[in-house]
Amino acid sequence: MPNPVLVEVTRGSLVESRHSGSVAVVDGDGRVAFSLGNIEANVFPRSACKAMQALPLVESGAADAYGFGDKELALACSSHSGEDEHVALAASMLSRAGRDVEALECGAHWSSDQRTLIHQARTLEKPTALHNNCSGKHSGFVCVCCHQGIDSKGYVGYDHPLQQQIRDAMENLTGAALGHDVCGTDGCSIPTYAVPLKALAHGFAKMATGHGLGPERAKASRRLIEACMAEPFYVAGTGRACTELMQIAPGRIFCKTGAEGVFCAAIPEQGIAIALKCDDGTTRAAEAMVAATLARYFEKGGKEHAALTALANKSMRNWNGIHVGDVRVTAALTE
Repeated sequence: MPNPVLVEVTRGSLVESRHSGSVAVVDGDGRVAFSLGNIEANVFPRSACKAMQALPLVESGAADAYGFGDKELALACSSHSGEDEHVALAASMLSRAGRDVEALECGAHWSSDQRTLIHQARTLEKPTALHNNCSGKHSGFVCVCCHQGIDSKGYVGYDHPLQQQIRDAMENLTGAALGHDVCGTDGCSIPTYAVPLKALAHGFAKMATGHGLGPERAKASRRLIEACMAEPFYVAGTGRACTELMQIAPGRIFCKTGAEGVFCAAIPEQGIAIALKCDDGTTRAAEAMVAATLARYFEKGGKEHAALTALANKSMRNWNGIHVGDVRVTAALTE
């Protein structure tokens, strides 16, 4: 069975585009609270799993050794917009370990955010690896290596000790076997592993609740999730979906996007986590899907439910400000 259509895009009175996908909502014990589509299918979480990849930063003691607080931990879990604050904090993280931008192996790119890109074009000759949306994560990786006395050179490689630590943590969280057969290379050059969507949601539910985790991993997981919720700007940036979603219910919603239409989220107070995939990889649809799914778990009539519903159903305007259509979720996500 194909996955259901979860988002429609209209133009005038007609549906112009349709986006199918799958959604898994799972609790800390692995029970499925809600699902749509094939949640057993493997997906690459891409950047949506950065909080999992940041576990060695906390568990190794590196975060404490370098005096990292919520902002640094949030940036280590981020796909930031390359705004000045993001770049400065990534540089600061490296400097505390005695390193600089030359230690980063993520590559360089301009911001994908138009406002930030214009600012960069006006102030920079070219971007550096610090402007890469993954520079916070990679700065955390370098710090782990420095703290543990591991040569950071080649830290993006599958066989590097750091990547082995990350792979072990992700296997523990998701219960999935992660090897070469499910491994690809992410945009920032580190390994990325395809896992069942349900397992990905379960992994984040375990991080949010501590269920099924040892005490140190549960503590580290909670610290990372809480840091992201406390500093949502450093997880993404101005006007970004991750930041806006967490600002709707401060301290109650965790969420993180990934490339190709993946989103993960958690509501720790309810002990549940969400993983979803838009089949065609469209970000606008994935953002609508996660907002609508989160709204299911907030009281109808409340301000959080209203704000989430508004993000899930947006009007589209052309360059003259004329309303031309809408992005809207289907009944499958709202009933």
